[in-house]
Amino acid sequence: MNYFTAKDMQKVDQLLRSEGQNAAEGGTDYQNSDATRMPPLADGGPMVHRRRALSPIVISGLVRTLEFLLVLATGLIVHKIYVKPPIGTELYYYSAILAMSFATLVIFHALDLTQISAMRMPLRSGLRLAGGWGLVFLTAMALVFFLKLDGIFSRVWLLAWFVVGFLVLTIERTAIAFIIGYLTRLGRLDRRAVIVGGGQPSERILRDLAEQTNSDLRIYGFFDDRTDLRSPDVIAGFPKLGTVDDLVDFARQSPVDLVIVTLPISAEQRLLQMLRKLWVLPIDIRLAAHMNKLRFRPRSYSYIGTVPVLDVFDKPIADWDLVLKATFDRVVGALCLLLVSPIMLAVAIAVKTTSSGSILFKQKRHGFNNETIEVYKFRSMYTNQLDLEAAKQVTRNDPRVTPVGRFIRRTSLDELPQLFNVVFKGNLSLVGPRPHVLHGKAQDRLYDKVVDGYFARHRVRPGITGWAQVNGWRGETDTPEKIQGRVEHDLYYIENWSLVFDAYILLVTPLSLIKTKNAY
Repeated sequence: MNYFTAKDMQKVDQLLRSEGQNAAEGGTDYQNSDATRMPPLADGGPMVHRRRALSPIVISGLVRTLEFLLVLATGLIVHKIYVKPPIGTELYYYSAILAMSFATLVIFHALDLTQISAMRMPLRSGLRLAGGWGLVFLTAMALVFFLKLDGIFSRVWLLAWFVVGFLVLTIERTAIAFIIGYLTRLGRLDRRAVIVGGGQPSERILRDLAEQTNSDLRIYGFFDDRTDLRSPDVIAGFPKLGTVDDLVDFARQSPVDLVIVTLPISAEQRLLQMLRKLWVLPIDIRLAAHMNKLRFRPRSYSYIGTVPVLDVFDKPIADWDLVLKATFDRVVGALCLLLVSPIMLAVAIAVKTTSSGSILFKQKRHGFNNETIEVYKFRSMYTNQLDLEAAKQVTRNDPRVTPVGRFIRRTSLDELPQLFNVVFKGNLSLVGPRPHVLHGKAQDRLYDKVVDGYFARHRVRPGITGWAQVNGWRGETDTPEKIQGRVEHDLYYIENWSLVFDAYILLVTPLSLIKTKNAY
């Protein structure tokens, strides 16, 4: 938990003045250039880290896996060195080592030893670690006694494993504490949050959150549409950063993980208006329940420390799902790159020999959370007519497209270099919503003006192929109906994602390319 210091507040003031000056010079990206609007904190404030936080769930899982392997290895090594069991009893030892390794995982989890807070303080959690490790062996010794297996298992082996294992776990926990401390200093373990709403409800939840010890929550400030006395500029030491519209811009530029809305459930219309603006962001949205008169069963709430909240929206494809998808992309993407490399070489030769200019070109597109990314493509247009901004959509018999370009565009061979984005840059997935051009239009209207909630498709990393493409929504998007169809399929994919779903889309993509008729 971090309050803004006086120096931080001075920085905010400087950024506010700088924002007003940039607006006067035409240098700001925000639509409203009033100096009271949100400062570009992502560009240098001490409160903001550009790199996204690491998942505590993933870190905890990795530590559990490491400790399971360490316990298993120490048991086997001690057995190999000290024990000469009678012939035929090796299976008993191996079964016991495996069972005790799993038991260690269960007991450590029950004692909360796999939480980040316990990893930060190995000395304070050392007593629980010793108690949990001792409980594993006391349980094992009791089973050996009651099952009359003392003639099979060596007591020297158990004692040696207990001592060696405890030393190994202590060293491992000390090393983990140094790593956790380093990541904490980098801000990679902070769960970065903002509050929506002002006044007394926000003040109470800010104070409640600030009182929690060993919290990984880092609050930037609060956002509120109200400008009267009910919403002062500073609450409990945290600044007001702007309106809810400003929050959307803030989250686009800063890695916000959590939004806590402090409005009461009874303020239904205002609550819905805010959520309609915020749901397009790839963040967790929680409704504070500490001041609601309507009470639910305890199991209905989740908790941020001791503060009860209601889950409204969850970040899609998070924690281990994100790790699995990233691994799938890199591994399968690398295999695909090897398999299609002869085809890519043939296309490169055809592009180079039939028209002057480069083989590849980079085009700016919208990526995850609306960030601007550059995607690779085979050049399909004449060099002097390249449209890097994609200001005009390619139509049937477009004179800007080369003869080779028509073929590779229709068959999507021009998209194959995007495998470099997947494997080497990681800003594209194999499967996901297609990355649209920055200023894409349908009938001269920007996509986000045509489709309500259009930017919700950017809550996940875009892909080379997607659910919309294999269902025929590929190619020219010159009408509102076409872009509406794409977005609907993209949102369905996000809400129903799985690795099996990704694999299915990849498998049917070649067939869908044959059926598509509106790609030019």
